[in-house]
Amino acid sequence: MSNALERVAIVGVGYSQVGRRLPLSDDELVRQAITAAMDDAGLEVADIDGISTMGGDAMRMGHLLGIMPLNFFFTSSQLAPAFAEPAVMAIASVASGLSHTCVAVRLIRQLGPANPAARGDEEAAGPRPPAHVSGDAQFSAPFGGGAPAPTIGGLQMQRHMAQYGTTELHFAHNAVTARSHAALNSDAIFRDPLTVEDYLSSRYVSKPLRLLDCDYPVDSASAVIFTTEARARDRRSKPVMVESYALSAVRDFDMALLDDFVRNATVTCADSLWSRTDLTPADVDCAQLYDGFSVITFEWLEALGFCGPGEAGPFVAEGNTRLGGRLPLNTDGGACNVGRRHGANFCIEAVRQLRGECGERQVPGAEVAVWSNGVGVFAGAVLLTA
Repeated sequence: MSNALERVAIVGVGYSQVGRRLPLSDDELVRQAITAAMDDAGLEVADIDGISTMGGDAMRMGHLLGIMPLNFFFTSSQLAPAFAEPAVMAIASVASGLSHTCVAVRLIRQLGPANPAARGDEEAAGPRPPAHVSGDAQFSAPFGGGAPAPTIGGLQMQRHMAQYGTTELHFAHNAVTARSHAALNSDAIFRDPLTVEDYLSSRYVSKPLRLLDCDYPVDSASAVIFTTEARARDRRSKPVMVESYALSAVRDFDMALLDDFVRNATVTCADSLWSRTDLTPADVDCAQLYDGFSVITFEWLEALGFCGPGEAGPFVAEGNTRLGGRLPLNTDGGACNVGRRHGANFCIEAVRQLRGECGERQVPGAEVAVWSNGVGVFAGAVLLTA
């Protein structure tokens, strides 16, 4: 048996229908996404022998679509850095020879039904029953902790501002830049112009975190097909090569107990990513960096070496991340505008940029792209080349 790893390529990407409270089952969303990715690649069910997923069940997906037998199947526990986990598992399965063509899937639903109280309908909402928590949560939940917005977005944003002098104006420029890119993307949910004043007048979710710093919950499924370099030849779409990939974790799943709120698993993951390639940050033509909360994007800019620690705010405010700037960032508009596809959109946008398929938002001559997911206790990143 050869110990050499296969070179891995992306040959197909696809989305399901995307929206809020869609009248579609999980199975239908998955079917739509995988079928779209197969159509993009010019592949059939018989050409796939692996499924890696976060959301849903890999074996069930294979059975329902007729992708059987599976030589590789992975279902995430979801305690992982979003789409990066199933993507890296799919890459590793192809590189190692466990499968020859593996589809990575992220299925995600809008989080629960709308709360009538959030619409101001107190009578419809009714009284809230007492909540009971145990374990570590009993020391944070009574004070508003535990949910992602305060424990990831609010705390890390506050720390970045206190430690480095980052301002709300810096985050405003990031939101405005992302929206300007979304305006050029027909897939984006929010495309209307956004101003700095609009951002600064949006409500706080967990101060200093504002509503416009948060990704937008939707129902969706996304699929990306990975295969060997040899099998990628003569596919319908131009193959995009995986140059380097990494996952990193720095502690268990308690974001509030991080040793460092602003330099954490993003740093160890970035170090690992660059150690596996001769390319450097200066070679990257565009970056698609996770924005579940906007401070996460700032942390990735710094961790990946596009600017120094604490310099992300001025870097963005100076226009470096706009189309035509030094490092076009989140060129599809990011999850704050295309919806919470939980990181899959960053991979798919990177692929489309390297294929030259992005129309008005295309980065001219893009040959190297990086995309990332996660922050805090865990992180994942992938470097792609045309």
